[in-house]
Amino acid sequence: MLTSIDHIVLTASDLEKTISFYCNILGMTLDEFSPSDGSGVRKSLKFGEQKINLHYANSPYKPHAVNPVSGAVDICFLSSTTIEEWQNIFSKNNIVIESGPIQKTGATGPIISIYVRDPDKNLIEISNKA
Repeated sequence: MLTSIDHIVLTASDLEKTISFYCNILGMTLDEFSPSDGSGVRKSLKFGEQKINLHYANSPYKPHAVNPVSGAVDICFLSSTTIEEWQNIFSKNNIVIESGPIQKTGATGPIISIYVRDPDKNLIEISNKA
């Protein structure tokens, strides 16, 4: 039986812009690790007990998705920071809120969400439990 997601992989066209967005705007932490297969150092983003591995769009780590492309992710992050605070953070950083706040249904019940785009135009949903 499955119990949780260990990590996801995000394909980025510009790793530095991606790292800046996720670390400086969303508050994640950059981590570097060496895979057990002896290949080169890799980068990931961490928050809480979650991990997002990063792949360069022009040279993704193997194995990878059949069509690893940047801009194809649609992901929702739950946050303890209020939606109002997120609106201020995005406004101060000139990041357009595409939609919201709007009530949605999350994995465990109602959530209030806003939607923005990361540097690769992935859809990023930031939510509070309602």
